Amino acid sequence: MAAIFVQLRCKPGTAYEVADKLYERELISQLFSTSGEWDLLAQIYPPDDVDVGKWVNDNILDISDIKRSLTTLTFKAF
Repeated sequence: MAAIFVQLRCKPGTAYEVADKLYERELISQLFSTSGEWDLLAQIYPPDDVDVGKWVNDNILDISDIKRSLTTLTFKAF
């Protein structure tokens, strides 16, 4: 099971609401508030053998206050 990292940009003033919605779904391993261009950084372990792009779209990006995302796939832990 490989981790993915999803950076999220939220509509202004909604980062806490987005974080609450993500935690309610019980899909997130860790979630961080970040400075800079992105508001949140989520570490996620999607199910094996899924299309990661579709899974992220269906399970994360359907939250209405998310404006943009950047997904980083991982391949090997050192």
